[in-house]
Amino acid sequence: MVTAKELPQVVNGRIRLPDIPERNPDEVTTYDSLHHEGNAFHLRQHLVAQGADPERLLVTADHWIVQDAEDFLRRRRYPDLMVAFDVDLEAHKGSNGYIIAEQGKPPDFVLEVASQSTGRIDVGPKRDDYESFGIREYWRFDESGMFHGVRLAGDRLTEGTYEPIEIQEHDDDRLRGYSVALGVELEWRNGRLGWLNPRTGQHIPTFLEERARAENAEAHLRRLEEELRRFRGE
Repeated sequence: MVTAKELPQVVNGRIRLPDIPERNPDEVTTYDSLHHEGNAFHLRQHLVAQGADPERLLVTADHWIVQDAEDFLRRRRYPDLMVAFDVDLEAHKGSNGYIIAEQGKPPDFVLEVASQSTGRIDVGPKRDDYESFGIREYWRFDESGMFHGVRLAGDRLTEGTYEPIEIQEHDDDRLRGYSVALGVELEWRNGRLGWLNPRTGQHIPTFLEERARAENAEAHLRRLEEELRRFRGE
């Protein structure tokens, strides 16, 4: 039975969605793939660097997507990762979730990370719901391939229907697929999820890589200064 606490409420004159249910313990795979190494954060930084408006870019996880509050009991999902461009961030915060009717558009991208408890739902009912919501792309990542049946898969909305996105398999057991919605390639490699810049073929910069690059540049500058001082006999 659904309790009042689990239903949308009117708070300060607006609809507010309930918190999502407690996660199953086996869904730690989501944290490992998306948050432990900062994947979601680095993706957002890359999208802003490529021109997305940071004041209207939503990169989030574990929040409801619904068509409208009245539809909540019939059809609702909370993806492991959601990206939406040109949206009202304050409305999302105030509603405690993504209400498509409120935003005036569906999200652009969602991704689910496989776990034993969610794998069957990810490839079936969730796909159907994300398609009916009109979400432009739906991606699935599976560390082992055991729960989704494949390690990396994506669907793109074409005339209201999801069509599979081509996944390329490379010689060194890497899988890659291109996301038109994000303008990046998703990569499965050694059971890890990666984001690649398709223009360079390189992974988008991470915080640790940027820090290492800055430290190397600083160390190189110090060496040049020391050599200059020795040349001057200082």
